[in-house]
Amino acid sequence: MALYLDTADLNAWDALMPTGLFHGITTNPLLAARAGLDYPAIDWAQIATRARDLGAKELHAQVYGPVESYIDWAGRLYDAGRMAGIETVVKIPLVEPAVRVTGAIRALGGRVLMTACYDPKQMFVANALGADFIAPYFGRMDAAGMDAYGALAQMKAIQGTGEKRCTILVASLRSPEQMVQLAAEGQDTFTISPAVAQALLDDANSAAAYAEFEATVAG
Repeated sequence: MALYLDTADLNAWDALMPTGLFHGITTNPLLAARAGLDYPAIDWAQIATRARDLGAKELHAQVYGPVESYIDWAGRLYDAGRMAGIETVVKIPLVEPAVRVTGAIRALGGRVLMTACYDPKQMFVANALGADFIAPYFGRMDAAGMDAYGALAQMKAIQGTGEKRCTILVASLRSPEQMVQLAAEGQDTFTISPAVAQALLDDANSAAAYAEFEATVAG
């Protein structure tokens, strides 16, 4: 199982990465805007170094702007990762113009993630492209009234097996309870917001038991 922290908030990185829970960090232009960052102005070498220093093994970031610029931008992100000593993964939206340049991005030698997935059929696209990851937006699908659990089960069936399989990185989660049910159905890779991460760490019963232990020792 692998967990990723889904945010561009550097304060959240500082607070949560030292827990040791997270294999990596994922982000995109929307998350950057919420964190008050200007996405085009981000220094990815600097950001990648910070992620590495906090223990991240991977940093996933999304292409943006004109599709014609995606390949050069991806190359710069891969270079930033190599300079920082961390693997950078390029996130590519599952829309036709972006799909058409995915092969050229993959030819740069780094890994890619197909993002903004809303339908099990898109698993065929990711598999055909040789993508390393696909990120279904589970919470948004569920909020839209879609059968999100059923869709994820279908994606799992299409995924296949073996080392070359496309990893389903479940995104847009709203609670640990959703994670628990999805894990029971075979999902094993999740990217979660700081709020969901904190909810994973907090449990009233565990806190009460801990307080009782400490009170006993204190006499």
